[in-house]
Amino acid sequence: MNYTTRPQAILLLADGTIFYGKSIGISGTTFGEVCFNTGMTGYQEIFTDPSYFGQIMVATNPHIGNYGVNNEEVESDKIMISGLVCKNFSFNHSRPDSESNLYDYFEKQNLICISDVDTRALVSYIRDNGAQNSVISTDGTSIEELKKQLSQVPNMKGLELASKVSTKSAYYYGNEKATYNIAALDLGIKKNILRNLAKRDCYIKIFPYNTNFEELKSFKPDGYFLSNGPGDPEPLKEVQAVTREIINTNEPLFGICLGHQIIALANGVSTYKMFNGHRGINHPVMNILTGKGEITSQNHGFAVNREELENNQDLEITHYHINDNTVAGMKMKSKNCFSVQYHPEASPGPHDSSYLFDDFIDAIIKSKKE
Repeated sequence: MNYTTRPQAILLLADGTIFYGKSIGISGTTFGEVCFNTGMTGYQEIFTDPSYFGQIMVATNPHIGNYGVNNEEVESDKIMISGLVCKNFSFNHSRPDSESNLYDYFEKQNLICISDVDTRALVSYIRDNGAQNSVISTDGTSIEELKKQLSQVPNMKGLELASKVSTKSAYYYGNEKATYNIAALDLGIKKNILRNLAKRDCYIKIFPYNTNFEELKSFKPDGYFLSNGPGDPEPLKEVQAVTREIINTNEPLFGICLGHQIIALANGVSTYKMFNGHRGINHPVMNILTGKGEITSQNHGFAVNREELENNQDLEITHYHINDNTVAGMKMKSKNCFSVQYHPEASPGPHDSSYLFDDFIDAIIKSKKE
């Protein structure tokens, strides 16, 4: 084995805290809000999830890259995270169906990564001090210069990012002869959401985030879908207005994550930035309607105001996060609309909540009979 010396690299947080590590060999500087994911597998799906756009990911699994990459295991067309922080970066991989190693995958997309970081100490620090902007530098830029540049990076609160990841033009997914037509508003949609709808006999037309209601309606959908996505939902005023128009039709509407938050805002319930978000594939949720617990995949840094939701005459909570009692799901009492703050399509993650897609289809069938 040949031993090489890798360049030093740093992770600088907005409060001035510095964590030291090593570059994996891709030189540069990258900025974003630092966050951590507690999942022990599924790193490629995480890296390509549009909801992570604008964020520097800290991997809590100490080994990243050990099973390589596979082009079928992506949630979008490119890497969406701004940068990666990990303990051990594996340049070699040992899975028969992997198509390349993670380093080559990163190099092609110029993804900056710092390894050999004490990620346990870093995650503990983030948990105690909250999510904040940060910068990874692997090119030797001075700390003073990095602090200056970092101070110019906008805060995630108030930051609209859906436009950065949404499709620029509408496209179709699934069998055009399928039984149900779904109009999906792309706020940062994951591919596995489309797969789940398609295998339930749906033909989906995916629209840009700023599509007006008339254009959505022109597809003659049997149901509407609001996707996951990055950033603060509050600035998306036009999307909230379109959502109100959809709700007023009483056609079936299903929202996931950012879509869930948009539905809350469309009903006059506010959202807020969490001290630390929920990101991982082992988050416990209680389904109030069934009395059963679910282990879920989650990825969000904003949440719906529970007190306001409980005081809203048109909404009711259907799910809550067992760890902190935050709102994990809701439905409208008099309209055909429901949403969740987690990922029933998982990828990565457990399949406990995939029934929600069946509930959406059931709502469509019921609506068509009325």
